[in-house]
Amino acid sequence: MTHPILTDTDALARNRARATADALFLHERAALDLQDRVEMVKREFTDPLLITPYPDHWRALSAPFPVAPRIIPAAEVLDVEPGSADLVMHVFDLHWSNDPVGQLIQCRRALRPDGLMLAVFFGGQTLTELRACLGQAEVEVTGGLSPRIAPMGEIRDMGGLLQRAGFALPVADSDAVQVDYSSPLKLLADLRAMGEGNALNDRLRHPTRRAVMMRAVDLYLQTHGDAEGRVPATFELVTLTGWAPHESQQKPLRPGSARASLAEALSTTETPLKS
Repeated sequence: MTHPILTDTDALARNRARATADALFLHERAALDLQDRVEMVKREFTDPLLITPYPDHWRALSAPFPVAPRIIPAAEVLDVEPGSADLVMHVFDLHWSNDPVGQLIQCRRALRPDGLMLAVFFGGQTLTELRACLGQAEVEVTGGLSPRIAPMGEIRDMGGLLQRAGFALPVADSDAVQVDYSSPLKLLADLRAMGEGNALNDRLRHPTRRAVMMRAVDLYLQTHGDAEGRVPATFELVTLTGWAPHESQQKPLRPGSARASLAEALSTTETPLKS
């Protein structure tokens, strides 16, 4: 079965090639968080693997890890051997992937049994302010709406992706980071410098009309700006945690195997449902 083509991979590659190190400050935050998560696991990882669109940038960010990971570039087909890693970290790529489940399956295959996978990417609450203002501006000026920002996954759906990929003990959590910008135009410039410009396959293939952008800026300032014209932007960092299955891992009890009822635990009377 073919999956829908969300991302123009050539455009994405061009956007990422223009990224600058100083704009990747959210990567630094993610690196510190990953380091904390790895250190919290009471296990020594000997063969960690890190997958990222920015391998050169992450070589410095991952230096404080207990064991320096092998770093490979993100790709539709990952350059990994089955069972070659006991820890896989997949960073800032899934939100643009045309096949996120396929990416997670490749991560699981790269792991040995009972190996750990951590994936970080932008979630569905990212740039909510900008989405709303751009959408309203385009409707007002042109009477229509075009794809501009990737439809990033909602946190409630992420555990299901891990299960579909065959991971055990799946967990999805998120961290909403609010960044202040001197103006909406500075935010747009920063998004380009992050390599996060519009790479949707169905995007408009001509420059956005100036009137649309200026109206979006006005709406952003009216709705979210302060007295000095500064505006906030929300970035939701989602982290997925999953383990390659192993017989030693905890497993849920079989339905009907409980020896005490919930009513007994709550000291109340159980009322049977009518058939």
